[in-house]
Amino acid sequence: MNIALFSPSKNPYSETFIQAHKNYLKGNMFYFYGSGSDIRLEGVGELEASFYYDLLKVKGKLLGRKYGYAWEQVLLKALKKYKIDVVLVEYGNHAFYLKNVLNKLKIPIVVHFHGVDASSRYIIEYCNNYKTVFSFSSKVIAVSKLMVQNLFDLGCPMEKLVCNPCGPNSDFFNVKAKFSKKQFIGIGRFVDKKAPYYTILAFKEVLIKYPEAILLLAGKGLLLDTCINLVKSLNLEKNVSFLGVITPHEFQNYLSESLAYVQHSITASSGDKEGTPVAVLEASAAGLPVISTKHAGIPDVIIEGETGLLCNEHDVVKMTQNMLFLLDNPKKAILMGEQGRKNISEHFTLDRHISILQKIIDDLV
Repeated sequence: MNIALFSPSKNPYSETFIQAHKNYLKGNMFYFYGSGSDIRLEGVGELEASFYYDLLKVKGKLLGRKYGYAWEQVLLKALKKYKIDVVLVEYGNHAFYLKNVLNKLKIPIVVHFHGVDASSRYIIEYCNNYKTVFSFSSKVIAVSKLMVQNLFDLGCPMEKLVCNPCGPNSDFFNVKAKFSKKQFIGIGRFVDKKAPYYTILAFKEVLIKYPEAILLLAGKGLLLDTCINLVKSLNLEKNVSFLGVITPHEFQNYLSESLAYVQHSITASSGDKEGTPVAVLEASAAGLPVISTKHAGIPDVIIEGETGLLCNEHDVVKMTQNMLFLLDNPKKAILMGEQGRKNISEHFTLDRHISILQKIIDDLV
């Protein structure tokens, strides 16, 4: 079976779920990344020489198509050349971008939504509420129960929808959580929906009782400088460290010595929401309790009071209380971590996620 996997960009550090699809789905994988005439095929590079694009651009103008005609024809030719049996598109808005190509195919198309593509009002409106995408899709994958409802409300037929949360790499189950430090760890892009500044503000109050506590935040993004400045203004430099982009192995090492994973996810003013954050799954698989919010798919995978502690969005006071609770009750933190690992291993493994997606593809083909 020949599978064409489409992604808007190549191997972003935060998109481990796309790499999992590329590496673990069974079949001959043809990984197309990028957009327009910059679409590349991994292992091949450019799909056609530049002069061929130029010829197609001239033809497109004669046909009244100023934009898009050339790369669309090149892509159709490539899909035919490699005898693609099924297409898997990462992100609904990328499927919308590829609509003129996908509409012409006579093969199954699976569109995988992840978060912002199913929640940002701007993206949804730009994509015309995904009417075209839903029409040519054979199956539509959502990663949380809330996302299934959102896509159904937009008009996706329920028989096309499948809820399939992503899963953590199996290496995270091998982490030996030692709970050796009064340390909290968070990882992710510094963007509005992850609200890292709320985590910092909640942690500030923790230091009144536990001045030796540590907060580690990994990742990068538009809000990084803002958060660094916030830490400086609050004189928290000795207690809060910014790690930058770290590897999965480094993340596992930090998890092994920490007390809990923290992430204060919120709905951004644009409507942007999480899907089901992979880092939350990874931390729970590693045996750490998760301190987070009742947001998007997080309550699907974290059992309140059993595998973690969840507060309402924007409730910084409650997040502080949750941090203090685990510092005050380290044995409870250990128990929550053990229950979390069991919960993820039984219900949310990467193998389970891949097997569900594989069955969908196999059945369609």
